[in-house]
Amino acid sequence: MAIAAAITLPPSVVNHHSLSSARSASLSFSRLSATSFQQLNTFKPIIVSAGKNQLGFRIFSSMAVQAPEASSTTSVLDRRESGVLHFVKYHGLGNDFILVDNRDSTEPKVTPEQAVKLCDRNFGIGADGVIFAMAGINGTDYTMRIFNSDGSEPEMCGNGVRCFARFIAELENLNGKQRNIILRELFTVHTGAGLIVPEIQEDGKVKVDMGEPVLKASDVPTKLAPNKDQSVVKARLDVDGSIWNVTCVSMGNPHCIVFSTETSEDLEVDKLNLAEIGPKFEHHMVFPARTNTEFVQVFSPSHVKMRVWERGAGATLACGTGACAVVVAAVLEGRTGRSCRVDLPGGPLDIEWREDDNHIYMTGPAEVAFYGSVPL
Repeated sequence: MAIAAAITLPPSVVNHHSLSSARSASLSFSRLSATSFQQLNTFKPIIVSAGKNQLGFRIFSSMAVQAPEASSTTSVLDRRESGVLHFVKYHGLGNDFILVDNRDSTEPKVTPEQAVKLCDRNFGIGADGVIFAMAGINGTDYTMRIFNSDGSEPEMCGNGVRCFARFIAELENLNGKQRNIILRELFTVHTGAGLIVPEIQEDGKVKVDMGEPVLKASDVPTKLAPNKDQSVVKARLDVDGSIWNVTCVSMGNPHCIVFSTETSEDLEVDKLNLAEIGPKFEHHMVFPARTNTEFVQVFSPSHVKMRVWERGAGATLACGTGACAVVVAAVLEGRTGRSCRVDLPGGPLDIEWREDDNHIYMTGPAEVAFYGSVPL
């Protein structure tokens, strides 16, 4: 696979995040003025030079972006070129994804192996995963599939589904469908975790009905013995000689939530060496499908802070399903109420576990980093 990305940045996101993302793809480009972006979808890349690295990517050592032509209305997302992948890079609180319009095919346009290379932050575009917007099945409007940065396919991703919702809104408006999808439009998404219903709010944030949490130990899944009905709540887990108290929750994907240890009732999450302990939880024998792990510090009954080690992605800036699982676990352990602000390294999410329908609702941002195209 060759990577030769042509990048366009929306004017509102020419910032440290988007520039860092572009640098991670080993590209340099000229920064345009705000007026140059008035017709965002009409850029023309000028390739200056090219070479190959050890992974077999074709990387452009420099790139310039020409000002848009006023007469052209061609969009990056409207293009259909054989052997070229057009994408939009989104992030939800720094948890970043490559979004691909895959509605014309029932199979993802890139393989898991290609996804690994695309997600590489040194030799690829750089991302925590590749998300495919596909046609709906079983009566849903759309289907969402995702490959993690290690090529594995998770059931769902909370931050990813918010990015997916904004991407769908852009595609719908691009195709001229008068559904007012930007303002409080609901649509249904089929995922490996079941039905997900996102709603784009008037302030641009995305509220997602994440469905009901799964608490039965064998369905999470975990081999830990249930200690509260059929659930695992504040159970002792030996991880490389240290005893942690864990609660297990599934949001369609498995989560192990930690608030305390054998020697400390309250964690100070910033002091944890996540890179050292995260993999030990992820690959622990009591989690047959591996697990995401959240380490949580409680500030008040409505405010917590978490750090996450994601299954298949490692330490990330945010995890939407993880934030949902954290609030469920906090309620089960009697640490918080059902509505919480959850602080993540990339920013806050608002999570509510409603008692009337047992559903969890997540609200947070999703933003465009840049548009691009890569040869496959």
